[in-house]
Amino acid sequence: IRVRGVSLGPAGALFAGLALSAIDERLAIPEVVGSVGLALFTYGIGLSSGPQFFTSLRSQARSLGMVAGCLVLAAALVHLLGQLLSLGQGTVAGLFAGALTNTPALAAARDALDGATEPVVGYSVAYPIGVVGMILAVALSLRSSTRRPNADDRDVPVALGSRTIRVRHGHVGTVGELGLTAAVVARVERDGVQVVPGADFELRSGDLVSVTAPVGALDEVTARLGTATDEQLSHDRSRLDMRRIVVSARRLTGQRLGDLQLHQHFGAVATRVRRGDVDLLAHDDLVLQPGDRVRVVGPRERMGEISALLGDSERRIGELDALGYTLGLALGALLGLVEIPLGGATFALGTAGGPLVVGLLLGRLERSGPITWQPPYGAGLSIRQLGTILFLGTVGSRSGSALVDALSSAEGAKLALAAVVVVTVTAAVFVWVARRRLGLGGARLSGTLAGLETQPAVLAFATEQTTDDRVSTAYALVFPVAMLIKIVLAQVLTFL
Repeated sequence: IRVRGVSLGPAGALFAGLALSAIDERLAIPEVVGSVGLALFTYGIGLSSGPQFFTSLRSQARSLGMVAGCLVLAAALVHLLGQLLSLGQGTVAGLFAGALTNTPALAAARDALDGATEPVVGYSVAYPIGVVGMILAVALSLRSSTRRPNADDRDVPVALGSRTIRVRHGHVGTVGELGLTAAVVARVERDGVQVVPGADFELRSGDLVSVTAPVGALDEVTARLGTATDEQLSHDRSRLDMRRIVVSARRLTGQRLGDLQLHQHFGAVATRVRRGDVDLLAHDDLVLQPGDRVRVVGPRERMGEISALLGDSERRIGELDALGYTLGLALGALLGLVEIPLGGATFALGTAGGPLVVGLLLGRLERSGPITWQPPYGAGLSIRQLGTILFLGTVGSRSGSALVDALSSAEGAKLALAAVVVVTVTAAVFVWVARRRLGLGGARLSGTLAGLETQPAVLAFATEQTTDDRVSTAYALVFPVAMLIKIVLAQVLTFL
């Protein structure tokens, strides 16, 4: 069910479970179902975020520090409000998890309290307030960036484009000597014959060259080679063909695109790689993932061999390496059981944190020998959504009556008021620091807010308002860090 373009998504299972169990407590789903669902979700998030997380840690350290600081501020504020309003420790922890809409943090709090229902009550009241509050913060951030853009707002990433250029300069040199790090030369037509040029192919005046590059770089490439022309070399497929081939061969997971040596073996070249909904410029250092769609230009008679090399199986990309996935999941569950002494209490990552940490590490590795850790994009997304539904449905089905009791008492009003204060203060401080101190633009700030909230609904709203890919990139960077910190803080709040 969508309201103004926004839906709860899998989180709707929580409220459905609450409604059913409020009617009849016997409809409760066994606890083990929720534990399995939570592990599937957090492990999947770790796998999908691993590659971007480790490569961005150093360059985005200030942003991550800001996220950590705001979450600690939110936890301190929740603790203070809990004391002022005489709320129990479990309710305070649930309020924190709900206001910041983090399911694993709720699970961590419940684990620390031996499955108590108090955290779920606080979570259920605060959750919708957290979602709506952060969506409003994103809307205001994007509006502010439009009215008063900063340097980051003006630095807008551009899409890829293709252009045919007629070489006009007398001496251009070889394709390799051009040093085109942000462009791919896909075809060259000379005397009516098209070829895929290698690095040692020498360009001559009069050649027609087909180039793929970011739209903003096409003019620079054109100026170096000659003049743009309306001719479309891709329309002639008598000798060369173009095909988008899906990467389904497991042996290629984690390999660099350059390792395939397409030109040496087949006389072909990759121009773009589509991952999810994003087109990436093909280059030798691009690491392949299952489900990537590689646009290849090459001889017609060699396309079958190239397809066989990459796999090109839609059915196969829906499959995952069962051994790798279950082994990683088991390692995460074991790590979650490890207890660490912390003052007079003990701390454990639990069912939420253990799989997340292992997922981040294995997602970065992608592959170890014959074992493929990274699932195909579509399969991984489906498993994460299934895990969320199982966990939230279980939690809701076991907590409905407790929520009804809270809402019918003065405590419900206290929780709602506290949630509004926490969400408002956290969002206001975060936006101010991000814009004024770190100079984040609207797109990057929106993704960071969604990651801070670890809320897909906020991300969905942001991506519907802007097509800037930096929204999802910022979300992927912040999400695992914010989740880990929330898991720790939720447990800390249970014994303060």
